[in-house]
Amino acid sequence: MRLIVAGVLALVGSLLPLGAVAEEPSINAWLMRLHEASRHRTYTGTFVVSAAGQMTSARIWHVCDGEQQVERVESLSGTPRATFRRNDEVVTFFPESKVAVAESRESLGLFPNLLKSNTAGIAEHYLMKPVGSERIAGLDAEVVQLVPKDALRYGYRVWSEKRSGLVVQLQTLDPEGKVLEQAAFSELQLDAPVNKAKLTQMMAATEGYRVERRDLQKTTAKAQGWDMAKSVPGFKPMGCYTRPVALLAGATGRTEQTMQWMFSDGLATVSLFVEAFDARRHSREGATELGGATRTHTRRLEAWWITAVGEAPAPTLALFVQGLERKK
Repeated sequence: MRLIVAGVLALVGSLLPLGAVAEEPSINAWLMRLHEASRHRTYTGTFVVSAAGQMTSARIWHVCDGEQQVERVESLSGTPRATFRRNDEVVTFFPESKVAVAESRESLGLFPNLLKSNTAGIAEHYLMKPVGSERIAGLDAEVVQLVPKDALRYGYRVWSEKRSGLVVQLQTLDPEGKVLEQAAFSELQLDAPVNKAKLTQMMAATEGYRVERRDLQKTTAKAQGWDMAKSVPGFKPMGCYTRPVALLAGATGRTEQTMQWMFSDGLATVSLFVEAFDARRHSREGATELGGATRTHTRRLEAWWITAVGEAPAPTLALFVQGLERKK
């Protein structure tokens, strides 16, 4: 189960009256206010993610000193692990296996990862509707619903702390309004005394661990020989990467490259993975639910195996795998 793990822009005007349609500057400024709060506020808390009848929890420490953000996320359920992030540098420690995975991740935000890109087109695909006020984790929060304008994306219900704008609860909703996934702080302390130097030291303490680097290599889909024959409305390319993947062929030791092409409409993200077809691993084409809001759709295209993964309805993922084509 995946945990939803991110200068301050002021909110333009007040939230609209109940039922009003948001103009584009308001929804974008509101989202950026929430995004900047997750980046620049210092806080500690415990948050819980629930989806498909399962629940996971973690403890988070986050501090920002100017433009440098440092964060620690300690898993409280499942496999013991601790993830440290300094800006785009990430190290995850697995104490049972004594393995530390180091990688670089480009991301606009940390927890909660709501705003996926600094795009001005979000209002083209979502309406912002204020719902009211509630108290979450002992804090007063404003509740806003983001309603999709078409069936290609899910909706969201967002609780943000009134003074800071920090998101304290987030729900992903299906077209009928059913909650597919929820992430919420059960306890939160704003402006907590988090020691950035100590977190940085803990992040560097890899002695006794086998360090594995899993950095992605930047590329373009065109350079890899791929293109989208027809774009999916609202979703724009956000980056393309390759990573080496070990083959299953015994002791050959060979590796092949897997391409990951990422798209976003500003809130939802979809990744297209392209790898060489292997009959031992790739068999079932079509849609699969991974739990909560996450879906996959797979397709074989000649010698290639294409997988779309994202928090989007199944028909949206089908459009991605059907739209990808090999350039001649």
